[in-house]
Amino acid sequence: MAKRYRRVSRDQPFLFPPDMRDWLPPDHPVWLVIRVVGDHLDTSAFHALRRTGGAGTAGYDPDMLVCVLVWAYAHQVTSSRRMEQLCGTDVAFRVICGGQLPDHVTIARFRAGFPGTIGEFFAQVLALCARLGMGKLGVVALDGMKIAASASKAANRTGETLVKLAAETVARHGRDDAAEDDLFGAGTGGDEVPEDAWRPGRRDERIAAALASLVAERAAAEAETARKVQEHLADAAAGTPRPGRRPRAAAAELAAMKVQRARAAQQARIEDWEARDAAARAAGRKLRGPRPADPGNYVRVREAQAQLEKTQDRAAEAAKKEKDRAGPVPVRNITDPGARLMPVRGGGFIEGYNTQNVTSQDGLIIATELTDDTTDTGWFEPMLRRAEDAAVFITGRRPATRGPHPAGASDGVTSLIKLFLSDAGYLSEHNLTIPGPDRLIATGKTRDLEKAARAGHTPDSIPRASPLIAAMSARLATPDGIAAYRQRGHIAETPHGQIKHNMRFRQLSLRGKPKAAAEWTFTCAVHNLFKAITTGHLTTTALDNLASPA
Repeated sequence: MAKRYRRVSRDQPFLFPPDMRDWLPPDHPVWLVIRVVGDHLDTSAFHALRRTGGAGTAGYDPDMLVCVLVWAYAHQVTSSRRMEQLCGTDVAFRVICGGQLPDHVTIARFRAGFPGTIGEFFAQVLALCARLGMGKLGVVALDGMKIAASASKAANRTGETLVKLAAETVARHGRDDAAEDDLFGAGTGGDEVPEDAWRPGRRDERIAAALASLVAERAAAEAETARKVQEHLADAAAGTPRPGRRPRAAAAELAAMKVQRARAAQQARIEDWEARDAAARAAGRKLRGPRPADPGNYVRVREAQAQLEKTQDRAAEAAKKEKDRAGPVPVRNITDPGARLMPVRGGGFIEGYNTQNVTSQDGLIIATELTDDTTDTGWFEPMLRRAEDAAVFITGRRPATRGPHPAGASDGVTSLIKLFLSDAGYLSEHNLTIPGPDRLIATGKTRDLEKAARAGHTPDSIPRASPLIAAMSARLATPDGIAAYRQRGHIAETPHGQIKHNMRFRQLSLRGKPKAAAEWTFTCAVHNLFKAITTGHLTTTALDNLASPA
């Protein structure tokens, strides 16, 4: 039991120790962050963003601002105003700032310059982790994660609405210009505001960017459809029609080509009969057999013509249904034109991005990309290549050869990455056969794979799939295959849990895809740095044994 209360004396001078190094224990992680940024990372790219030598007060050291942002993102703080507050109240932030108080505008503007610097920062942190003995590449995993954008779903607009908003903006600007000309003159005195001058409201630019993105997407989709149609038509014209489902736009043209071929074939028979008939008459004899029917009356031509009319009717009906169907239409967000509606687990959508991350066996994110694609399949090959480049960067050596591994079969190819894991969202024949390391791509949900492995045979639906997918499913049903694939969850999902739940990073703060991508890459670099700290690889002793970067 206490004898009495301790006296609270707020007037006592030097209540805190006068030496800032005594405010926190020597093994506190903040000292490691300060030392890493100051002594072991090349921050010249950040310094290039700052301007010095002009009039006014001295600026803040970019190294200090980088440390503030690293420490803030690692401790669930992404608001620049909150960072400004903590720089005056939190001991760790005060140590980083050395008693200075950067305002939130300075922090926000510094962070806005990330797109030109963060790629190199991420690479340097990854290299530092590799020098500390991290980056195990025996088994790596690819996984996607949806992240919310700094925008609301309510700010989505259709193409028609964007066109209307753009027209209203142009009209409003015209009215404002006319009113100013009436008030101040026509503006020929040389005191006009430059067109590229900064202005606080740029909603019109976001509307224009959203509309341009939507138009470009439609044009790309139409071009892709036209390309597929031309490929089918060219193959059909060459007499080698492609198997499988045909594009709807190609069906009518293919049917018309069939009619033309039937007509041409029948006309050729008629001409051949007439030539033989003329030769027979010249020899004084009569050709046996009737003259072939005219192309318009020939049964094959009539059948092809009927099929063409049927195909045209189906196409017209499908176009009408497509027009009348009440469903989601393409939209763009006028707050962040780069964001998209992303489906999330459990149902529903968020306005955000889809991140692609490759994680090493010991939890480092070795390659990352922020995309606006709602699906993952198309990003398997790009991320596989980035992972291979990262492996070369981490180890400093190149693989002996690179070759295909169909359905996970090893053909003796030497690779720095021994096994590449991904879930069923990346399954395709192309992804199973492209050159690269051995891989396991799930052919279904994990519970179905586990059930098939316990039963010792592939699921009943797989044999109807392509031979490549069936072979992958059979491999996953073996004890070795399923044991190897079980590593995917821990390797791929752990960094996502760390970022979303421990760092509480669930929404981006920067808008526009370039800035959003830079912020996500910075978050991954912070994750890697603190992964090294929490696993004991990054310590004061370890830093003492490392040479500073050249």
